[in-house]
Amino acid sequence: MEKSVYTFKHGVKDGLPIGLGYLSVSFAFGVTASMLGIPYFISVLISMTNLTSAGQLAGLTVIATLGTVAEIVLTQLVINARYFLMSLTLTQKLDSSFNTPTRLFCAFGVTDEIFAVASSKKGSIGRKYFSGLMLLPYIGWATGTLLGALSGNILTPELTTCLGIALYAMFIAIIVPPAIKSKGVLLAVALSAGISCAFYFIPFLSGVSQGLSYVISALISACVTALIFPVKEKEDNV
Repeated sequence: MEKSVYTFKHGVKDGLPIGLGYLSVSFAFGVTASMLGIPYFISVLISMTNLTSAGQLAGLTVIATLGTVAEIVLTQLVINARYFLMSLTLTQKLDSSFNTPTRLFCAFGVTDEIFAVASSKKGSIGRKYFSGLMLLPYIGWATGTLLGALSGNILTPELTTCLGIALYAMFIAIIVPPAIKSKGVLLAVALSAGISCAFYFIPFLSGVSQGLSYVISALISACVTALIFPVKEKEDNV
């Protein structure tokens, strides 16, 4: 594919609003980590080696409940499986400047927002543009986590608890709009919530660790929804 016309500067410019958004969201993640007793430097290390709010929150829960490494791996695999598809889709837009090492490097920075911006560009994209696009979101995510984690150790417990709710509020804001528009999404959300409640309230299921319950809830809800509301062939080609 021919060389991209987009430069590193273009990427930084496009990544600025994403970075600002990540700064606020990761602040809530840092506060939540602090509430769970995670040291601030561990919280920052997690954000510097991951770029996934849902995955990181789920991972924190597994860590806080003394879950196993296998549970963390399975949880992350299920929650972040969508990034496989996003990365495969982006390969169709990469120009000749990409080789295997740069593909692996840029795959680390694929998030919902970065994917949306990169895939919306006309023509091909190069490694310089994609590196610029990743830069500010990465800095914003790590910096916000640091500020949130440090604030969690300084602020009063009442205020820390309020800020910790912000991350969960973000997930609700993400889920509600598509659930209103799509019966399939609504069913998946309702099923996963119901199964999670069952693991919490039913005595013989409450012994299952939270990490494993996340995996089971996600898999069952996804399979049932796929059977009831299969994607039509016409929609696949859109």
